[in-house]
Amino acid sequence: MKMKYFQTRHTPLAAAMGLSAALLITPTVEAAGLLTPKSSSYSTLTIQQHHVDVVIEEGYATTTVEQVFHNPNPTDLEAIYSFPVPDKAAVGEFSYWIDGQPVTGEVVEKQRARQIYEAEKQAGREAVIVEKDRYKTFDISVFPVRANQDVRIKLVYLQNTQTDSGIGRYVYPLEEGGVDEQALSFWSRNEAVEQDFSFNVKLRSGYPVDGIRLPQHPNAKVAQISQHEWHVALGNQNTTVDSALAERTEVAQEAGVPNQTAANLSEDILLYWRQTPDQPASLDMQAYRTEGDTQGTFMLTLSPGDDLPSITAGRDWVFVLDISGSMQGKFSSLVEGIRQGLGQLSGQDRFKIVLFNNQATEFTQGFVPVDAAAIEQVLQRLDQVSPSSGTNLYAGLNTGIKGLDADRSNAIVLVTDGVANVGTTEKNRFLSLLEKHDVRLFTFVMGNSANRPLLEEMTRVSNGFAMSISNADDIVGQLMLAKNKMSHEALRDLELDIEGGRVKDIVMPRLSKTLYRGQQLSVFGHYYQPGDVKVTLKGKVGDELKTYSTRIHLPAQHTKTPELERLWAFAAIENMQAEMDYLGESSDTQQAITDTAVAYGLVTDYTSMIVLRDEVFKAQGIERTNQKRVATEQKARELRAQQPVVAAPHRADSQQPMFQGNRANVSPSRSGSGGGAISPVYGLVALCLIGILALRRRGDEV
Repeated sequence: MKMKYFQTRHTPLAAAMGLSAALLITPTVEAAGLLTPKSSSYSTLTIQQHHVDVVIEEGYATTTVEQVFHNPNPTDLEAIYSFPVPDKAAVGEFSYWIDGQPVTGEVVEKQRARQIYEAEKQAGREAVIVEKDRYKTFDISVFPVRANQDVRIKLVYLQNTQTDSGIGRYVYPLEEGGVDEQALSFWSRNEAVEQDFSFNVKLRSGYPVDGIRLPQHPNAKVAQISQHEWHVALGNQNTTVDSALAERTEVAQEAGVPNQTAANLSEDILLYWRQTPDQPASLDMQAYRTEGDTQGTFMLTLSPGDDLPSITAGRDWVFVLDISGSMQGKFSSLVEGIRQGLGQLSGQDRFKIVLFNNQATEFTQGFVPVDAAAIEQVLQRLDQVSPSSGTNLYAGLNTGIKGLDADRSNAIVLVTDGVANVGTTEKNRFLSLLEKHDVRLFTFVMGNSANRPLLEEMTRVSNGFAMSISNADDIVGQLMLAKNKMSHEALRDLELDIEGGRVKDIVMPRLSKTLYRGQQLSVFGHYYQPGDVKVTLKGKVGDELKTYSTRIHLPAQHTKTPELERLWAFAAIENMQAEMDYLGESSDTQQAITDTAVAYGLVTDYTSMIVLRDEVFKAQGIERTNQKRVATEQKARELRAQQPVVAAPHRADSQQPMFQGNRANVSPSRSGSGGGAISPVYGLVALCLIGILALRRRGDEV
């Protein structure tokens, strides 16, 4: 991990977005959303404007990003715009301004898109291509960026949102991570916004919300419009480029956001919201079906009641810690996090520690009793460890699994950056290891460069749960949510059945075989016959079979939420990709992903979005289907914004509740809206977890 020294600007915004003044050194974190010249011989482009508008409503979040860059070079050039793949985000809109007007991109097969882009670049005409670099980044090539002129772009992506024990969470990713040294060293990066930066959120919730928290941005202005609507404003506005940006500036200023100097975009912006307690367990439904259309799309959100029994028996804990070179600068904070974690264990528990880099070793040579003296002795030795070398993730995991006591409940906590680069690295081998040893996996996935597909698929095959973590996260809260799950049994081996409606193409997330306390389940599908249907959920708690059912109504027409079509397609593509990662490459599956992505306008591993002049689209025979879809979605968002938020508008089981009682929730935070961060040492790297994986024997319910 490279190290760098830097000095933050003496402004409230910089203080909120920078590190604590007490910390003089930090691991390198590279900012995202930057337009960089492809050739390193040119001067870096400056960020003139960076405006983000987020609307969280209807069970999903819509993020709109508009940026203006300036080319200070005397030459036209090609530039690359790059940002991390947001968790579960469907990118369906990218616009580039040509002759002063925005042009929306269309999705085509990846190789064809690249060929068209290169041909247009060779001809000297405007072109943009949006490509996905697997789980890491969306990379957008722009040509030409005119000499001494500005270039303007717009990006829109969708994410399904869920609450966890009554807590909602949204992350705007700005850190690129820090595990790909070659990529980080290729270009120097300009992270400063020279003129205007704004980040605005509108939260519109059918279930009442009693608090908003931005852990690393206590200066954000939070306004409660009602129990169901909140606004958040963060940023510095000095100038504008048109009426749309001017309107955003005026809104932010009305919210009390002060004018400030340039912002630094090197840290994620994270927002929590907390529902009021005692919300009823429910089944909520969203649907989209136009007049005369034979196919409708639905999203069901199941929020079970708090009826899972607690677990009180003592356990054995195995901490498998990454000491590879990528953990330099993180390890001391990691040890401090382990210290605090061990302090929470019961006196009936035991623990041991495994370390790994190029190879793995059992540091404690067996289990150690949980008492203050034993913990301190181990941690003093652990403080002397110096991270180095590569990451043999497989060896660490394999060593951690060995030696578990079959007569006790076991939890293995793996701390790593999630990017295996030594020894066994094939995804299938990790999955086979978990299946062979019959273990259960729970994961925190930290950082925008972590290999989420690997970690989440490992979670899926072991019936565990996954939680995403940012460097800007409120880790105390995340640990509370994790403890909330691990202290109770789970509803496992889930089966969902829908009778009637000629329902087809049901998509359940691949991580949904088990529901833990406080979790929600989202299900997408198509229907061809409006009317009443019966929904039944079955699962096991221990050896006991649980059945929950209700009847809901699928509407003949509902045009409020056209985004559901993209969200269904994204979920279907994710499942197909994960299945192919597990079973091996399949030309049929690749074609199915390509066809679905082209039909619904999504950027995937096999499709790209390309922006061209209208006459070039026509010459290439590319229909403007995504342009039409974008227009439909924009109109729907405008209409929704004009309507008041009402209580539980999408609850579908009010007449026949599917679950009994209220939803689970965690104890309310006492820090207040927009509160400050946790201690710098503990919170800087958030236990340095890019993946925390806790594993249990499948026979023991968690």
